[in-house]
Amino acid sequence: MTLKVAFQMDHVGSLDISGDTTFALCLEAQRRGHEIFHYVPESLTYENGIISAPIEPMEVRDNKSNHFSLKPSIQSDFSNIDILLMRQEPPFDMNYITYTHLLEHLPDSVKVINDPNSVRNAPEKLLVTFFKNLMPETIISRDKNAILNFQDMHKDIVVKPLYGKGGEGIILIKEGEDIEVIISDFLENEKEPIMIQPFLPEVKHGDKRIIILNGEPVGCLNRIPAEGEFRSNLGVGGIPKLSELSENDKKICLSIKPILLDMKLFFVGIDVIGDYLTEINVTCPTGVRQIKSLGGPDIPNLFWNQVDELLSK
Repeated sequence: MTLKVAFQMDHVGSLDISGDTTFALCLEAQRRGHEIFHYVPESLTYENGIISAPIEPMEVRDNKSNHFSLKPSIQSDFSNIDILLMRQEPPFDMNYITYTHLLEHLPDSVKVINDPNSVRNAPEKLLVTFFKNLMPETIISRDKNAILNFQDMHKDIVVKPLYGKGGEGIILIKEGEDIEVIISDFLENEKEPIMIQPFLPEVKHGDKRIIILNGEPVGCLNRIPAEGEFRSNLGVGGIPKLSELSENDKKICLSIKPILLDMKLFFVGIDVIGDYLTEINVTCPTGVRQIKSLGGPDIPNLFWNQVDELLSK
């Protein structure tokens, strides 16, 4: 079937297409003959129960020097749109949350991926806390004494902002460092509670990004930290390598499947270090272009196959 697909995204002109998942989804949708439309979330407007935006018909090309064309915008209430992909990147702040509220006013005929209510209720570093048997020991707090006690128990710790992206703001505090000063400085820059976990030495072997479509794992990218770096995110120099799922990875995927299906979280990327689930990414999961370029599955093709199946039910 031919679909009309709207992409709520960071401006297409700002993308590094060599590794951008949203762009890969656009390319495959276009290849299938779907009509694709572009708009940035800031252009959404609510008026008397109706959501509208100036959407731009888009053409994409896998050419770094000339990767898109946009036609003049059309003011749309989305009533003629079949699929809306919410694909702007975090930070997951009140701005982001507001757009999830607005999207809930769309007509029932528009299928939003991922479900905006569930995106709002499942930020990456918090949904994972419902699987405490799968994740490393964790504390989320702004209480310095609680944090100091946790560090005293675990020695080397990793401190993370709750709502960042791509490894930004994550720090490693080693035993013997002046943790009180470091935590005080960290809290000054963060309004929310922060997440603290033991440093996992297994990260030197990689941090797996497992892509899940409609509850099923479909591809795995292992990200190896660069020399001298403890973070493995591709945005901070992580080295991508194709990986198979271990039996433990499969167990993790099976354990979280029911809640992903129940929350209508159709397109998800989970992070696994060693035996531990560390994040469940639902806002703008990435990695599919790297998986394909390394000889893995064509996940954008699988994605649109699954969308067709979803719409046919």
